[in-house]
Amino acid sequence: MKMDIEQFDMPRYLSVLPLFSDLSLVERERIAQGCQLKRMSRGDMVFRLGEPCEAFHMVVLGQVKLYVASPSGQEKVIELVGAGCSFAEAMMFLEKPYIINAQALVDTLLISVSKQAVFSEIERDPRFCMHMLAGISRRLHGLVQDVEGYALHSGMQRLIGYLLRDVEDTDAATIGVVTVSLPVSKATIASRLSLTPEYFSRVLHELEAEGLIEIDKREIRILDVQRLAGYGSH
Repeated sequence: MKMDIEQFDMPRYLSVLPLFSDLSLVERERIAQGCQLKRMSRGDMVFRLGEPCEAFHMVVLGQVKLYVASPSGQEKVIELVGAGCSFAEAMMFLEKPYIINAQALVDTLLISVSKQAVFSEIERDPRFCMHMLAGISRRLHGLVQDVEGYALHSGMQRLIGYLLRDVEDTDAATIGVVTVSLPVSKATIASRLSLTPEYFSRVLHELEAEGLIEIDKREIRILDVQRLAGYGSH
């Protein structure tokens, strides 16, 4: 990981995040005093289910997996959190232990913002609470969309939707070949989409056999965006 922790300008970094962008420099400096920069290696646990929730976290570099595990060890991935995104805000407000696990999928740089720093800032300026509520609401909206997808869309449709998630609808008819880089293992993405790894691989190979995509390890080239988007509705 290239970023130098010693030279990291915390108030400046906070200024580019939606949650803190409206704060004054003095307010950001105050929040920064309650922040801790953490370097995580691949596989390190950010926190485990049942541990006290004394902070929420933001990813500066890398990626974090939020998941639950069954007694048998089977995982269900709830969310994959990338650079610039935060997690565990809602759990912090509940003032209860973490109800999920968080693990670094790659070498990751995190900012942990202490609960005390957040609560103190809310007491000083209630507007800050509105920003936090907006962020929590966006995550809730995303989770509702996930549940809707699991209930109303087939596994094929969910996988195609994932591949096309960054392609604008208006570009579908004219866009050329699109390359999608899978940020994590296929098994992890399959869990995120509530699919088995075997089904995930089978659908990918079916799409490749239809001439819609080409697979090169974690690189997937979408050869015909419009056809792929329509294929999922059959």
